Amino acid sequence: MSFLNWFLTSPLDAVIFDCDGTLSTIEGINELANLYHVGHIVQRLTEDAMGKQGMSEELYEKRLFLIKPQKKDVAAIGAAYIEHRIPSIENSIEIFQRLNKTIYIISAGLKPAVIPFGQFLKIPSDHIFAVDIHFNSRGEYLDFDHHSPMIQKNGKRIIVNQLQSKHHRMAYIGDGLNDYEVYNQVTRFVGFGGAFYRESIEKNCEFYIKTCDLTPLIPLLLTQQEKLLLSSQEIKVYEQGMNAIRQKQVKIS
Repeated sequence: MSFLNWFLTSPLDAVIFDCDGTLSTIEGINELANLYHVGHIVQRLTEDAMGKQGMSEELYEKRLFLIKPQKKDVAAIGAAYIEHRIPSIENSIEIFQRLNKTIYIISAGLKPAVIPFGQFLKIPSDHIFAVDIHFNSRGEYLDFDHHSPMIQKNGKRIIVNQLQSKHHRMAYIGDGLNDYEVYNQVTRFVGFGGAFYRESIEKNCEFYIKTCDLTPLIPLLLTQQEKLLLSSQEIKVYEQGMNAIRQKQVKIS
């Protein structure tokens, strides 16, 4: 696709991110599973959900039943998200927010871990959608929120549909099959393979980032008029993203 015809011509109102494997290089549920010595089983289930069959309540329940995580360990995943965050993501989010784009996280991750990560990125808690989890008074696992849309196929479509009443032009960035389900609901969908490459996602995406860096989002999600509003420091981030595009680290088709 020519550089002349993939730039957006009208500004976006909102930018939506997946969390695991998109804002952070880790899958939180897999990290928990490793702590409880069931990593090999849970990782296989996670990959089935992300790359093959999509999310389901049965699969979600099976993973948590295998792990039965302690409250303290779920909280620690929030710190792990921050430690393993995608390089330059704070700069990218700051640019979008300064240009009046509302930022959201829609995640099938566990809310006690995703919320503090989002707050670190200066995303308001009420703009973060994730799955709640319940513990007893000793911090032992009891259950999870079976009513959450994110534990079912097309769950993220439900949340995006709700956001469409507020924002007419949205972008979505994600790495898995449950993210790709929103493809035709948003103005621009960008697949991300910098943490977990999935051929099944890339082949269906017009835009797919193959490097572990989200700076290409700046040129991909801004109009040329918005580029003129960037500071000298922000232009450096923009050009970093453009260089990745020129070097074919981003599929545009």
